[in-house]
Amino acid sequence: MRSCTRMCFAALVCAAPAPAAATMKITGIDAMTSTVMQEGQSSFSGLAVRARMTSPLLIQGIVLMPTIEYWRNANSIQTFGIKTTRKDATLGADVYYAFRSTGTRPYVGAGFGIHFLSSTVDAPSLGLNDESHALVKGGLAVLGGLAFPLADRFDNFLELKYHHVPGYRQLKFNWGLTVKL
Repeated sequence: MRSCTRMCFAALVCAAPAPAAATMKITGIDAMTSTVMQEGQSSFSGLAVRARMTSPLLIQGIVLMPTIEYWRNANSIQTFGIKTTRKDATLGADVYYAFRSTGTRPYVGAGFGIHFLSSTVDAPSLGLNDESHALVKGGLAVLGGLAFPLADRFDNFLELKYHHVPGYRQLKFNWGLTVKL
């Protein structure tokens, strides 16, 4: 009986967003660059692309954004023959609320991402020859920003986004361009 109740509850949870998902419309595409500050590292740059999706079944101002983000940081110390690389490819989904529908629009949001993290080091003088480590971690995100109208179909935006990935926390300052569809 318990398993039947759980299956019915799971089916209800999965089916509840179906009407909103069926009416989702892509309203824009974002391309952005990020200045990434990861725990234990200096800042470096990343890239991302995301879609903006809305539905008439959602509250006006709510936007869903499936996102792909990527950054890579490489360092080399020739004197000691040391080379390191760290990478993060993230698949995520954010939801934000825009406080205004015209003009400069402030917004806040939250989301979840799956981070595909990897690190490599090549330091033969230290006995490390092409060593690597990779893992997958999930993490919550919060964001806030401002969108500025540029032209009829284009917006510009500035955004601050925090990814809470235990041991790999990241703060990103994003700048991007939105093409409205």
